[in-house]
Amino acid sequence: MIDIKLIRENPEIVRESQRKRGFSSEEVDKIIKLDREWKELKKEVDGLRSKRNKISIEINEAKKSGKNAEGLLKEAREIPKQLEEKEELSKEKLASRDFLLREIPNIIDKSVPAGNAEKNKIIKKIGKLKKLKFKVKDHAELLESAELIDTKKAAEVAGSRFYYLKGELVRLNQAIINFALDFLDKKGFSLMQPPYMLRKNALEGAMPLNAFEEMIYKIEGEDLYLIGTSEHALNAYYMNEIIPAKKLPARFAGISSCFRKEAGSHGKDTKGIFRTHQFEKIEQFVFCRQEDSWKEFNLILKNTESLFKQLKIPFRIVVLSSQELGRTATKTIDFEGWFPSQNAYRELGSCSNCLDYQARRSNIKYSTYGIVC
Repeated sequence: MIDIKLIRENPEIVRESQRKRGFSSEEVDKIIKLDREWKELKKEVDGLRSKRNKISIEINEAKKSGKNAEGLLKEAREIPKQLEEKEELSKEKLASRDFLLREIPNIIDKSVPAGNAEKNKIIKKIGKLKKLKFKVKDHAELLESAELIDTKKAAEVAGSRFYYLKGELVRLNQAIINFALDFLDKKGFSLMQPPYMLRKNALEGAMPLNAFEEMIYKIEGEDLYLIGTSEHALNAYYMNEIIPAKKLPARFAGISSCFRKEAGSHGKDTKGIFRTHQFEKIEQFVFCRQEDSWKEFNLILKNTESLFKQLKIPFRIVVLSSQELGRTATKTIDFEGWFPSQNAYRELGSCSNCLDYQARRSNIKYSTYGIVC
């Protein structure tokens, strides 16, 4: 969630960010209007409370001096109703303002290229692409023929975009997971396996749920959602807490299964195990001081690049354009691996800086020398 002070003092920054994302800036104007109305009502409420206290003193003084206080008493009896009405209206305006404020995406960093996917900026390529003189089979065909996956049986029992991993592929999957966890452990990241389900308020601390609800699975009859990434559960770890500054930066390596509906992916990557409803993922997540966020962002970029180099997969590093950014990120850099069968690079990993966006949504603060930041 962005700071309301930014909209009050520099609304054009927010409007411009909205336009770069391809969104309307009308919501910004609605927030400004609601905020102005709320401040006026708050002023009226404070005035009525002050008036109530003043009249109460005047009534006591009138009674002590034997003066007629009937007029003051009549006026005092009218204040509670007026106060109740103004307080209720004030709460409504504040709730409406904050609801819209939570829906505004993060402010885009100045270094992010403006535009759609065509404006994504390739900043580095690592590894040589082999020139093959034969037709390359895709991973689905290779794994099915080697009996290492079974998507047909999975489709029978669970539907499309599910799979059974079999034999040595199970070991390979676990080996890659352990390799990544060992790598991050040596880099000083604390390993964590979070809950695979979160309550709505915890999930909303990580992202605007309205924008992603069709992508995630809801547990029927429960206030629980299956996580689409361990990022959301790691973010919730310090929800509503004040972290001592001496514990920062707090770096976590999360491992979890992830569950996604993949809405909007109809007809895309229907073969194999590339775009599925369930998969495992390693997540780097850092809580840090605001002034250290870019340093920590560069650290997770360096870690990701180093890890993929060790896997010896040809890959490239891409800065996402403004219209490709997730709503919580100020900047995102993707790592795309080379798929010979598709003659294309495809996303293997992604690193984002969210600044204080998720911390504000989750009410996460830190304290230094007794001062809460």
